[in-house]
Amino acid sequence: GLDRGITFLHRMGIGFAISTLATLVAGFVEMKRKHYAMQARTMPGHGSLSFVWLVPQYGLHGVAEAFMSIGHLEFFYDQAPESMRSTATALFWTAISLGNYLSTFLVTVVHKVTARKDGSNWLPDDDINKGKLEYFYWLITGLQVLNFVYYLLCAKFYT
Repeated sequence: GLDRGITFLHRMGIGFAISTLATLVAGFVEMKRKHYAMQARTMPGHGSLSFVWLVPQYGLHGVAEAFMSIGHLEFFYDQAPESMRSTATALFWTAISLGNYLSTFLVTVVHKVTARKDGSNWLPDDDINKGKLEYFYWLITGLQVLNFVYYLLCAKFYT
């Protein structure tokens, strides 16, 4: 067997899969939240959604982050020559920061592309209940699936 249980590539793949599941769950929780918000508008005193509904998605994201980050850092540390380990780790954190910028860009693009003449869009500025945040979560889920398939192809041919 393996000294560490599972390989770095398996660990990262598990992280990808769990992260995708967490984002999918977030979309369904958003639908539930919006349903409760609409109930509160039509029937005062009803429609309170507990914060506990958020625990599964955040718990899954936490587990996914553990698999992904640890897998990536171990992979870079193990596969890079000793003289390049700190550089490889720095490249990991650089990729994380670039991903954050790309996420911000994606929010901006979705905000503009989904804008309608009446001022509504998926990510409204004033009232989240008028938006379609669940669609955004599902868009992210779709992008994660594509990224996961690409990762699987790369991992399969990695030597």
